[in-house]
Amino acid sequence: MSALLKTMRWPRSEKGIDRDAQRLALWTSAEIAAATGGTAYGEFQVSGVEMDSRDVRSGDLFVALKGEAMDGHRFLDAAFANGAAAAITDREVDYPHVRVADTTAALHALAKAARQRVSARIVGVTGSVGKTGVKEAIFTALERAGRGAAHRSVRSYNNHVGVPLSLSRMAARSKFGVFEMGMNHANEIRGLTGQVRPHVAVITTLAPAHIENLGSMEAIADAKAEIFEGLEPGGTAVIPADLEWTPRLRAAAETLGAKIISFGRNPRADMRLLDAVPDGNGGSLVTAAMGEMRLCFTVAEPGEHWIDNALCVMAAVHAVGGDLGAAGLALAEMGGLKGRGARSRAKVPGGHALLIDESYNANPASMRATLAQLGQTPATRRIVVLGSMKELGDFAPKFHAQLASHVSAADVDYAVLVGDEMRALAQEMGKGASGALGKTVPFAHCENAGEAIAALQEFGLTGGDAVLVKGSNSVGLARVVDHFTRPEG
Repeated sequence: MSALLKTMRWPRSEKGIDRDAQRLALWTSAEIAAATGGTAYGEFQVSGVEMDSRDVRSGDLFVALKGEAMDGHRFLDAAFANGAAAAITDREVDYPHVRVADTTAALHALAKAARQRVSARIVGVTGSVGKTGVKEAIFTALERAGRGAAHRSVRSYNNHVGVPLSLSRMAARSKFGVFEMGMNHANEIRGLTGQVRPHVAVITTLAPAHIENLGSMEAIADAKAEIFEGLEPGGTAVIPADLEWTPRLRAAAETLGAKIISFGRNPRADMRLLDAVPDGNGGSLVTAAMGEMRLCFTVAEPGEHWIDNALCVMAAVHAVGGDLGAAGLALAEMGGLKGRGARSRAKVPGGHALLIDESYNANPASMRATLAQLGQTPATRRIVVLGSMKELGDFAPKFHAQLASHVSAADVDYAVLVGDEMRALAQEMGKGASGALGKTVPFAHCENAGEAIAALQEFGLTGGDAVLVKGSNSVGLARVVDHFTRPEG
């Protein structure tokens, strides 16, 4: 057999595991019952797991979770109308199901069984900024080389419900798994990483997100470092090399016996940036070093922060034993995610305007990064729609007001500020010229997304404009993006 044919041939066996001989169904009724300690009513197989009846697809297992204000059992009819094959319930129902005492506990038990049955290499991702983008990039890199054998948490399923749901969806055939973990308070990641049990634990960066709850950057660093506690023996911690709190992260990982790979621009970083230049399409051509190894690759995503993210991705892929060549190709092809950098064109008088959708999340660090990115984006005019940054507590006025110089430095022509917390930025910008450029930026302060849409319409978008929309998800600025990018008709 030629070398080419050997390369193209699907790998039937890896370390004694014949992946093609493994069953394709995600779970059988017997397996679900055994994992949860429940009783199966009916014999069935399922191809997915879902907790929201609106998202159920044909063949899914619907888990009827119960919360303080909602009971999933009320939506059983809707779930099965959408194609559910079976459900996990705490009562007998007129559908194929597994009956358990507690459906939330059953989901956690199913997640535990999913983690126990795989031989996959697992990556856990957390950080104040960039979790979802880095998670998606690591997954895309591993998936490209793994021929369909990689799994990841979708959307931002990174909390006490999303993580076990994502684990329960991991097929026994999986070769890699990538899971995002988030937190608002101390001790939350500790519980999540104990479920994921990663071989590689990644911290993207630290920023004052959730500082209202945690009180200090040191506390944020400690809360993020909880991810190392779930590392499998011999596991690796991937940490940023350029932060004031890097020694704190390193000490936490070393205490737990983890190997450490640092990434960044620091000369002592393990995955070290050597050079980055614009690629002519908004992205960057990056050269990095890992020991004696040199890596050259393209990062399609614009912005300096994505150069750092790419170094993090490469470090994680290397740590988990992935293909760095495939990772480079993945980074060259990745586009922005909805709410996290997706770029679209809005039809406006005189042509099209560029809309940059960063509407899902915002904190001081990500605000600064995306404003800097906007300042480097070619445009006739630059417009920003900035929503309040939440969970900053007593620090909120200071952090919002500090954005004035960054708005000015980005050469913004018009700003729409949305939410009560943005009042501090409005007051700062209202003082007149701000920042090193000394530019006065006209602005409107609005209470909600509806008013922001009206302000943009009154201002009048024209062809060649670039519009950045960014704020915490609860501000609802996705509505602004949807309004201006919805199909005509």
